Amino acid sequence: MDKTGDLYQSYLSILHDELVPAMGCTEPISIAYGAAKAREVLGELPIQSNIEVSGNIIKNVKSVTVPNTNGLKGIEASLAAGVVAGKAAAKLEVLSQVTAAEKTAIADYLSSYPIEVTLAGNEKIFYISILLHGCHSKVRLVIEDYHTNITLIEKDGEVVYQSQSNGNNPYDRNDRTLLNVQDIVEFSSIVDISAVEGIILWQIALNTTISQEGLTGDWGASIGKVLLKEYGGHITNLAKAAAAAGSDARMNGCELPVVIVSGSGNQGMTASLPVIEYAKELRSSDEELIRALVVSNLVTIHQKTGIGRLSAFCGVVSAGCGAGAGIAFLHGGDYESIAHTIVNSLAMISGMVCDGAKSSCAAKIAEAVDAGILGFKMSKNGKQFVDGDGLVSKDVDNTISNIGRMASVGMKETDKEILKIMVGGLSS
Repeated sequence: MDKTGDLYQSYLSILHDELVPAMGCTEPISIAYGAAKAREVLGELPIQSNIEVSGNIIKNVKSVTVPNTNGLKGIEASLAAGVVAGKAAAKLEVLSQVTAAEKTAIADYLSSYPIEVTLAGNEKIFYISILLHGCHSKVRLVIEDYHTNITLIEKDGEVVYQSQSNGNNPYDRNDRTLLNVQDIVEFSSIVDISAVEGIILWQIALNTTISQEGLTGDWGASIGKVLLKEYGGHITNLAKAAAAAGSDARMNGCELPVVIVSGSGNQGMTASLPVIEYAKELRSSDEELIRALVVSNLVTIHQKTGIGRLSAFCGVVSAGCGAGAGIAFLHGGDYESIAHTIVNSLAMISGMVCDGAKSSCAAKIAEAVDAGILGFKMSKNGKQFVDGDGLVSKDVDNTISNIGRMASVGMKETDKEILKIMVGGLSS
């Protein structure tokens, strides 16, 4: 790969686009961001709000705690937090500067002003439409396809801002379909460390900090702590516990930020924390860890490209597989070893469904990381699943494509049934 070529620059840009900080689960934060921006345009506190969202937004906001709200959950709380205290300029850290007084004001707003939630009547996977009514004006704002992609702002019926939605493509800059495993391994091996160390070191610092909070505090079901108590300090368990603990804290309202991958903090922690633990065990150099995390992040993004931002397919499966690839790289694995690790991992755990963001995500993360590590250990021992074993095809990228098709096309009806079970009473 030519370091001066377009492909190299595209891979760099993809990493910089994807690895960004966020505080709180990204779907409620997206609502808060949209609400904060809409209120900014409105110029006054709205006295009534209407929000129309796609099913996957409902699923991922319903049960997760919104940070800096004193434990509030749900779509209404997300919107109220953005309206009352959000700082739109901070984007996915929109609720990072909420004061104690504003936390009380959020609860007061919820009890004083009506917020109506409806299911969107379109086929969009990721869709948020917010309508704020003030005493003098009204503002409508639409977010589509990914968390900060505002496509429309109207004030009193006049268009203030409009952009072209990306349709089914959830990405705004580089074409992620150019990603492939062989190029990912080559890029990770040759990339100038100075070009990536800033974002990777940021990922290490933020994600490690929230993981430690999950292991020391009392968050959710404490999956990370349970893993350590019951299964001890073997490196495989440490890797699982570290990632799970970050989710324990994040899904239950911890106000610490994380660096996300593919629009997800859970995926960002799953792709990074197990690799960080293995680097400690192996006494890897800083450069070796950074390069391994480039592998893990890009493999995760590659898998998610065919699946989309939101799906009935649990995204941490992709990230656990990415972590396995990063761990293989840390052990000196070449393209073949990493490809076998990915295929093995996907063959094991690609049936895990997403039933929304909540405490049990931490347990799913532990299972995904376990599959990633087992996939690596199989490869290390010369064992692999082969073409014809279920969804496995010849060539790792074909297998990844198969999983993407199954998740994005085959699981559409599964997604609908999950939503009906979770929130059956909500109508479009």
